Amino acid sequence: MLAVQAFFGSLPVIAKVVLNVVPGTALVGFRVGLTALVLFVFQRLRGNLQLSERGDYLRLAVLSLFGVTLNQLLFIGGLSMTKASNTSLLAVTIPIFTLLVSATLRTESLRLVKVFGILLAASGVIFLLDPRNAGFSSETTTGDILIILNSLSYGIYVATSKNVITRNGAMRSITWIFIFSSLVCVPLGAFSLSGTDISNIGSAIWLLVLYISVIATAVPYFLNAWALARVNPSTVAVYVYLQPLIGFILAVVFLGEKIDIKFVVAAVLIFAGVMLATRTAPCVVSGQAKKQLDLSGP
Repeated sequence: MLAVQAFFGSLPVIAKVVLNVVPGTALVGFRVGLTALVLFVFQRLRGNLQLSERGDYLRLAVLSLFGVTLNQLLFIGGLSMTKASNTSLLAVTIPIFTLLVSATLRTESLRLVKVFGILLAASGVIFLLDPRNAGFSSETTTGDILIILNSLSYGIYVATSKNVITRNGAMRSITWIFIFSSLVCVPLGAFSLSGTDISNIGSAIWLLVLYISVIATAVPYFLNAWALARVNPSTVAVYVYLQPLIGFILAVVFLGEKIDIKFVVAAVLIFAGVMLATRTAPCVVSGQAKKQLDLSGP
C-alpha cells in the first residue's frame, strides 16, 4: 500500500503538465486503453482470463464503472478545473466514503476506534496541506465537486470489490476491470482528441502519458486489488493519507526542501490515525478464500 500511494501521489502534478497539451477526456482514453493493453498482455503470459463464475463478468463490469470509468473521468475533469492542492486535500474524503459505504452494506463494522483513526489521519493531512493554500473559490467549485464525486466513486469501488477480487485473483480481476472500462473510455478519448493537432504534442508529453498509464495506473491498481483481497476495504482506503507525506519526502530528497515541525506533527497524526484504523478490525479469511489468495498461478 505504501507503493500504491507513492505511484498515485505522483499523478496530480504530472497530469497537470499533460493536461496543458492533451484534453482531459483524451488523457483518460490513453490512460485506460494503455493500462488495459499492458494488463491483458501480462495476464495472457501468466495464463488465461477466464473468471471463476459467469456472474463475475457483470460484477467486474459494474466495478469498472465506479473504479475506473467514472473515477478517471471525474478525476481528470476535476483536476483540469481546480488546483492540484485542492485535489490532494479533497482526497481525505476517500476513506470516509469507503467506510460509510462498507458500513451501509454491512461488509465492515463501523467501529468507533476505526472512525477515530480515519478522522485523526484526515486531520493530519488537512494540517499538513493547510486549506488556506488550497484556494477554494467560485472558480474551482465545479472542479472541486467533481473531485469529491471521484472520491465517492472510488470509495464505492473499494468497498464493494473485495469478494470478486478474492475469488478471481488481483491480476485477472483488474485486467477485466480495465478491459470493460476501455470500451467506454477509449472511444470517448478518441473523439476528444479528434479536435487536437497531435503533431503539437512533444515526445516528452507522450513519455509522461506512458508513465501515467503504466507506473501511475496499471501498477498501483494491481497492488491495490492485491491488498483488497487480504484486508478490509477501509484499511486499503486509509493509506491514501500517506500520499502527502510521500510527496513531501520526495521533495526533500529530489528538490532539497527541508522538513519542519509542521511536517513532523502532521506525520505523527497521520501515522497514528492509520495505525488505529488498520489494527482494530483484522480481516478474517476463510480456508477456501485462503486458497484463492494464492496469486502465483494464472
